[in-house]
Amino acid sequence: MSHTAQITSHRKPRRPSASAMALRAGVAGGVLSTIAVAGSAGTANAEPVTETIEMPVLSPTAGLALAVEESVQSQQQIAFEQDAQAREDSAADRAAKTAKKAKAEAVRLAEAEKKAEEKREREEAAAARAAEQERAARAAERTDLSTARTASAPSSGATGGTTGGSQSQAPSTSAPASGSVATVINFLKAQLGDAYVMGATGPNSWDCSSLVQAAFRQVGVDLPRISQEQSTAGTPVALSNLQVGDILYWGNAGSAYHTGVYIGGGQYLDAANPAKGVVIQDLSGYPATGAVRVL
Repeated sequence: MSHTAQITSHRKPRRPSASAMALRAGVAGGVLSTIAVAGSAGTANAEPVTETIEMPVLSPTAGLALAVEESVQSQQQIAFEQDAQAREDSAADRAAKTAKKAKAEAVRLAEAEKKAEEKREREEAAAARAAEQERAARAAERTDLSTARTASAPSSGATGGTTGGSQSQAPSTSAPASGSVATVINFLKAQLGDAYVMGATGPNSWDCSSLVQAAFRQVGVDLPRISQEQSTAGTPVALSNLQVGDILYWGNAGSAYHTGVYIGGGQYLDAANPAKGVVIQDLSGYPATGAVRVL
């Protein structure tokens, strides 16, 4: 092969730049415009064109920059509109979810409140029925006690031997002042079932000392209000020599913490505690510390 032979280059052909392409397009456009004007004039049998019309040539760099700027602005506008729409859609979706959740919560609260109200009404109705039954039972009990007291008044008031052998068993049931002990005991029994409330003084709730005070007030005996003073209010009595109507106390005399009244048969009546209320109990189950007699 001759050293002068041309060797095919392996380099890729260079692609015209954008500015060169724009320049060529401008020149071609101007030439084509001139040819079109000339042809049009020849067809109309006009005089030969003696003047060449020069078309404005757009600067390649300015045209490219303008096209790029317009493209960028268009894309930015599209992106902005898409972002705004996405934000709007997201906000609407969140608002819908929030409204749905709020509605569900409102329904739940309304149902819970309705159930609570129905439960409260049932409880109130049940409490009213129970209270009515308790009042009826207590009224019947008081009627029975009153009838029994009226029937037994002559024998309880007797102090001599006018009734024969029935007076031989009277030491624990008879009392001074014409049956005052019976009056005390009847009053105490009429309060059976009442509630124990610390500091209460009746008529349907008591503490231990207020019940004792109220019972003896029925016969004109004015006892102190608190257990400590009631434990020293009368004549001390041995527990082996108790009589009906004696005041029992628990704790030391002068510092007792509880009082009740002996009703005979090894039993006493007291306002025991919040769990029991006013009840009759056996001394064997909770022996007293001491006793005093005021009648």
